[in-house]
Amino acid sequence: MVRNVRKWISLIAAVVLYYVIHEGAHLIFALLFGTFKKIQFVYWGIGIQIVVDAAVMSDMQLFVFGIAGVAATLIAGYIFVWKRNSILKSTSKVVRAVAYYSTLIFLCLDPFYLSILYRFVGGGDMNSIILIGIPKIAATIFFIILLAANLIIFIRIISPAYKKRFTEDQ
Repeated sequence: MVRNVRKWISLIAAVVLYYVIHEGAHLIFALLFGTFKKIQFVYWGIGIQIVVDAAVMSDMQLFVFGIAGVAATLIAGYIFVWKRNSILKSTSKVVRAVAYYSTLIFLCLDPFYLSILYRFVGGGDMNSIILIGIPKIAATIFFIILLAANLIIFIRIISPAYKKRFTEDQ
């Protein structure tokens, strides 16, 4: 497969996988709490949002609902880091490329959103974090530190391992 086509397909697949895991975790808790209303497409159909009946949820339920997506994607990212050697044994360049981009997105997207982007797009998961009394500045600092740590993991561990494996294929 042509290299650039493989990159784009893999990146799109990683984004779709992110939405399935992140929004899937929100959906599971919305269903468990009995507050699920609908799945809504936002931002010209690019984003997905699980809509709940927040009026009947406690602050703790809203917190759990909100943090579930973040926790799920971070756990998935750390699993990709942990299983990287097994993934790198795959003979499929597409599988490896999807894993590479998924690792980056899972480790960095939510910490980036919760440290910087949330201010510009309505708050999202940050709104549920502050409901239980965590100061916004404390949460922001935590997610900046987490983003920095995850970027270090990606730059020092993931990127070199995948780069080495992809150059072996040439």
